[in-house]
Amino acid sequence: VLLAAAVCTKAGKAIVSRQFVEMTRTRIEGLLAAFPKLMNTGKQHTFVETESVRYVYQPMEKLYMVLITTKNSNILEDLETLRLFSRVIPEYCRALEENEISEHCFDLIFAFDEIVALGYRENVNLAQIRTFTEMDSHEEKVFRAVRETQEREAKAEMRRKAKELQQARRDAERQGKKAPGFGGFGSSAVSGGTTAAMITETIIETEKPKVAPAPARPSGPSKALKLGAKGKEVDNFVDKLKSEGENIMTSVGKRSTEAAKVLAPPVNMESVHMKIEEKISLTCGRDGGLQNMELHGMIMLHISDEKFARIRLHVENEDKRGVQLQTHPNVDKKLFTAESQIGLKNPEKSFPINSDVGVLKWRLQTTEESFIPLTINCWPSESGNSCDVNIEYELQEESLELNDVIIAIPLPSGVGAPVIGEIDGEYRHDSRRNLLEWCLPVIDAKNKSGSLEFSIAGQPNDFFPVQVSFVSKKNYCNIQVTKVTQVDGNSPVRFSTETTFLVDKYEIL
Repeated sequence: VLLAAAVCTKAGKAIVSRQFVEMTRTRIEGLLAAFPKLMNTGKQHTFVETESVRYVYQPMEKLYMVLITTKNSNILEDLETLRLFSRVIPEYCRALEENEISEHCFDLIFAFDEIVALGYRENVNLAQIRTFTEMDSHEEKVFRAVRETQEREAKAEMRRKAKELQQARRDAERQGKKAPGFGGFGSSAVSGGTTAAMITETIIETEKPKVAPAPARPSGPSKALKLGAKGKEVDNFVDKLKSEGENIMTSVGKRSTEAAKVLAPPVNMESVHMKIEEKISLTCGRDGGLQNMELHGMIMLHISDEKFARIRLHVENEDKRGVQLQTHPNVDKKLFTAESQIGLKNPEKSFPINSDVGVLKWRLQTTEESFIPLTINCWPSESGNSCDVNIEYELQEESLELNDVIIAIPLPSGVGAPVIGEIDGEYRHDSRRNLLEWCLPVIDAKNKSGSLEFSIAGQPNDFFPVQVSFVSKKNYCNIQVTKVTQVDGNSPVRFSTETTFLVDKYEIL
């Protein structure tokens, strides 16, 4: 019978151990500590024995995979079991080192339990162990799909009900009647400052004639219609939507959120602040050739001080790729065309305060290969039963500085970990998703090219599509705001800028 399976150091220190019969920790630690002393140096064996137990072992670089069995156990079967244990470890651990084993100890213990039950080996292979530990259940998938459908229907019903309540409030306002008991949504609950706030709406809002305040009444609380008041019923719906993951306020894309974590805004944010954001969507063929590249950019203006609400932005456009520019409808297009300045058509009006306003956007669509910012060349070549994969990158746009670059290469399932040859940077092997992630902290003019070589069983088609993600504090199209001046007096205004260049999709098919 198999007593225990353990991974230990050359000195006999237990890193991870799984006992299949009742044993104390002191007992197993004592057995493993005695194990290195029993081996005769200079002789190669697969087992050693004491008066009470047999150690069946296999060296793995600086570690040992050890099975502790009874002396009457079948040695041939134990050796087969040992080989299976030894093959399981590289499935979960990138390197056969102590800290890597400790990090994945629970994964290993779950896998060990699939190989041996109550001291006897189960009739399983490596692929079955992987399937069992993933615990992929058809019933669970069906249950999750049904639950997601119910959640979507509940959200849709909540949105419909919230719209009904809002419409009822508006009807009551128009007719001058008392609103129903649910109160009103209020500007901040539903239509509060969205990212692409329209200037027109804001200007109309600010130009409404001010109503003289009515004299205060000393008697009891007023039951008149309160505009902007949030009723309990509406609050409940909003809270439910929020708890379900619906964002009532500004909706920001997933990638933008991730980028915001990496690219923190400037510490000193001035009263006039600009966000320049670009997103790229690119698809390349594996043999070269750009299938499609589309880039969208926008300048968002945020003013937090009223005295800087009447300003003009001086834009410097040094792009030579044929970018299509478009200004907001309320921006003076003639002024922008003639002098590259962004200002309102009516200079007497002000930009909105404390909200992000899109004032200029641009778009670039091309199939010109020289426009690709970062080229990826993935070259798999078959070698017997395995594939040797060479992959390299090159930064074509040297003015860019790309941060947190991850080049994700898909791997065939059920063939273990890749054998890494040469590499610039670091790598992560995600055995769950069958991905090899090549991680590069920075790619710029000083580090414009690099390569990775690895071998693994598979066919050339298994390693596509390659996907790339990165963030950058420099934009691709050379469009910048160089100066901000006031409309009256043309005096300069201090401003801050935040530039982000993100990936929407970047694939080599």
